[in-house]
Amino acid sequence: MQSPKRSTVHVGVLVDTEDSWGRNIVESVCRFAQSHEWTLLLSPRDRHGKLRIPNGWQGHGVVAALRNRALVRHVRELGVSVVDVSSASKREKWFGRIQTDDSARAKMAVEHLVERGVQHFACYAPSIGRYSDQRAREIQAYVSGIGYRCDTYTSKPGQQWLTNHRDVRRWLKKLPKPVGIFAGDPYPARQLVEVCMMNSIRVPDEVAIIAGDDDDLLCHIATPQISSIELASHRIGEAAAKLLKRLMKGAAVPQKPTLIPPIRIRARQSTDLFAIDDDSLKVALRFIREHAATNMGVTDVASACHISRRLLEQKFRTHLECSPAEAIRKTRLEHVRRLLHDTEKTVTAIALECDFSSTASLCQAFQKHFGQSPGQFRSNRK
Repeated sequence: MQSPKRSTVHVGVLVDTEDSWGRNIVESVCRFAQSHEWTLLLSPRDRHGKLRIPNGWQGHGVVAALRNRALVRHVRELGVSVVDVSSASKREKWFGRIQTDDSARAKMAVEHLVERGVQHFACYAPSIGRYSDQRAREIQAYVSGIGYRCDTYTSKPGQQWLTNHRDVRRWLKKLPKPVGIFAGDPYPARQLVEVCMMNSIRVPDEVAIIAGDDDDLLCHIATPQISSIELASHRIGEAAAKLLKRLMKGAAVPQKPTLIPPIRIRARQSTDLFAIDDDSLKVALRFIREHAATNMGVTDVASACHISRRLLEQKFRTHLECSPAEAIRKTRLEHVRRLLHDTEKTVTAIALECDFSSTASLCQAFQKHFGQSPGQFRSNRK
């Protein structure tokens, strides 16, 4: 006797694939769909080029990046289960949401700049959608929380590039230097790099720039290349598909969004500076970075700087508000995290390469610093 044939589940995906973030989300949704025998309608557009589900579609659910009110209305009219993967529109009770943890993103960005000695902060938030303001608020809150001021640039909706260019130039000229600037994503970050280049403002020596999202093309083709925050977009896509599956089976819509923390900083040339008026500290920080894979000690760093250990400790506390040992430990573990993410080396091999006394020692240090084991981090890469 044949088992009854299951009805096909039809799911629409309204996520733009022009950038790495969108492509990664769509890839994860597709992978989930293949393992659950869903049929996908991928990024359909109307005659105006807007993401829209065509008339007559007989679907059961939608994963969408709800970035404007028109798209929110369109999706609601479909009368199906919906999961949003963006934070650009106001949260409503009828759809679920999986999004990046903006407070974790802000913390990661600001700490990256602080580690480079930055003490002046700014946020470049032109009017490119609600998310720009939201990310700027999180940056402002974190900077204020650690005792610094954050200057913020905003623009009026629809403001033209030439006018914007002049305003941005004036804003940049007024900022205290060196300054670390956060831009919401690679598009405004690249625009900021271009304005600096046109006005002989040196990046990163005078202005260090970090983007709140990573895009392989946009961040690499800029001169200098732009440091960015790599988001867990694969995880967002997978979590969205899993939530949609539950909603299509009748589960209640969660009334709070699921927050997914970013993966890591992709450090590039735009933040390659040590904004510290102390030559010994610059030597120390560069030595720590260049020897991240070794079991260096504070005495090794002091010797490289030709100063006493006690003086080195004082300088770190005064200028960086941490000890040399803390800086060494963090840099070393960041190096371990890069190897876990970028290679397929075993944890044991990485422990040997980075001069840990044992695999267990590496795992314990990693767990304490990042709140998850090396295995958990690696499994969450995608």
